[in-house]
Amino acid sequence: MKSNVKSIFVSVVVAGLLAGCSTSGISTHSNALDHSGTNRDNIHNQDRDSKSLLRPKSDHVSLKGDKSKAFLAAGQEHFTNQNFGLAEKNFRKAVEVRSDNATAWLGLAASLDQLGRFEFSDRAYKQLVQLKQNNARVLNNMGYSYLLRGDYQKARSTLNRAQQIDPQLEEIQGNIHLLEKTIRS
Repeated sequence: MKSNVKSIFVSVVVAGLLAGCSTSGISTHSNALDHSGTNRDNIHNQDRDSKSLLRPKSDHVSLKGDKSKAFLAAGQEHFTNQNFGLAEKNFRKAVEVRSDNATAWLGLAASLDQLGRFEFSDRAYKQLVQLKQNNARVLNNMGYSYLLRGDYQKARSTLNRAQQIDPQLEEIQGNIHLLEKTIRS
């Protein structure tokens, strides 16, 4: 019984971790310098106490009996603790074991964004787009990635595409608001 409760808890946490970027300025990405020369911490100081918003999120992929599950869980744990190098390593292992794991690809992309390795995060996002097509959550995270780089035009375009697909997704609204606030600053 205790094992079942723990298993259900872990499943709920994993699904929650990978549901989309945040709405309040802390998204799947934080704590590095953007390309405009401003410290990203200044952009993201609004809701620091909401640690759950730091986790990479995506649509859930069933991983029952999958060897990549342990790598995915470890990647999520490291990402939550802002150990982005270790998160990247574990998400990379997860996609090596199971290349159709969109959740792991999104975690990999978010970790690479945190490390400032945008060329590699673009490759991960490309894989995600192949797996998920025009998925609003994927486009939202891509838009946020462009925001981190200081490419506000691509960020706006990508976030607007995400909003057209799913106008009700709050994470998109939050990132659009963050983009506008960043541009005004």
